[in-house]
Amino acid sequence: MTAQDDQLGWLLKTWRARLAPSDAGLPSGGPRRAAGLRREELAALAGLSVDYVVRLEQGRARHPSDQVATALARALQLDDAERDHLFRSAGLLPPTSAVVSRHIPPGVQRLVGRLRETPVAVFSASWDLLTWSPLWGRLLGDPEGWPAGERNIVVRAFRDARREADPAAAVEEDRTRTSTGGADTAVRTRHLDGSGGARFRAALVADLRRALVDHPADPHLRGLVDGLLASEPAFAALWAQGAVGVHESARKVMDHPLVGPLELDCDVFTVPGSELAIVAYTAAEGSPAAAALDFLRVGAVGAAGAPGADLVGDPGTEEARVG
Repeated sequence: MTAQDDQLGWLLKTWRARLAPSDAGLPSGGPRRAAGLRREELAALAGLSVDYVVRLEQGRARHPSDQVATALARALQLDDAERDHLFRSAGLLPPTSAVVSRHIPPGVQRLVGRLRETPVAVFSASWDLLTWSPLWGRLLGDPEGWPAGERNIVVRAFRDARREADPAAAVEEDRTRTSTGGADTAVRTRHLDGSGGARFRAALVADLRRALVDHPADPHLRGLVDGLLASEPAFAALWAQGAVGVHESARKVMDHPLVGPLELDCDVFTVPGSELAIVAYTAAEGSPAAAALDFLRVGAVGAAGAPGADLVGDPGTEEARVG
C-alpha cells in the first residue's frame, strides 16, 4: 500500500475484515474464505446496496453522504475516534455534540491544581472561563468579581479594544459600573505583536465561527455570538469579513494596579480529545516581571487557603475554581 492509495476504501475493507459475523448478530454461514463480514453482509447492516459498498471499497465512489458514513460506522461498530477518521477520509466533518462541552477531564483538573504558582486558566470552545489558578486571579483580577456575562475572553477582548479606542466612553462606563456594583478592576492588556491585538481578536472570531459550525444548536453559543454582533462593531466587522486566524505564542504587557507593567509570554495549549484551551502566562527568569509575579504569588497562596485545596464546584457542568 502507498500513501496515494484510496484511504476510504482501504479503511472500509480493513474494518470489515476484523468484524466477526457473530459480533454483528449474524450467523457464520459455514466456512469462509476470508475473515470478517462479507460485503453483502455489511451492505445489509448499513442499509446500502452491495454495488455501492463495492464501489466505495474500490475507490470508485469516494464521497458518501453524512447519512451513509453514519450507517457504515454503526454497522462496522466503530468507536468515536474511528468514526471521526472515517468521516474525514470521506471529506466530511465528523459529527459533534449539540452543545459546547464544559467538562474538564480529571487530568486537566490535576494539571491546573499543580500549577498553582502559575497564572493559568482553562476555557471552553466558546472561550468561557471554566477554572483558573489563584495567581491568574491575582494577575488579571478575580473572575468571581467580574460582571455577569463577562467571564468570556472574546467579550473582554472586544470590550477592552473598544475602551482603548474611546477613553472618554470608558470613563463613563466605569462610572456606571461602580454605581451599579459592577466595577471591574482587572488589569489592562497591551499586545506587543505590532497589531495592537488585532491578530488575537481575529483568531478569537475564527474560534467562535468554528465552534458555531460544530455546535449549531448550542443556545448559549448562539446568544454569545448574537450579543457580540449587536454590541461590538469591531466583532461584527470581522465576522462579516470571514476573519481567519490562529493562536500563536504572544508577548503582552499587563498594566497591574499593584505591581505596575509586567511583560509576559502568553501561550495557548490544546487538550487532546477535547475542545478545551489552556492559557498560561510566564515571565523570563530573573526579569522584573518574574519578581512581580513572585510578589503577587504570595498574596495568591494566602488567599487560596490550604496548599492541597481542590477544584470548587462540579467541573463537569459548572464553572470551577482552583482555590
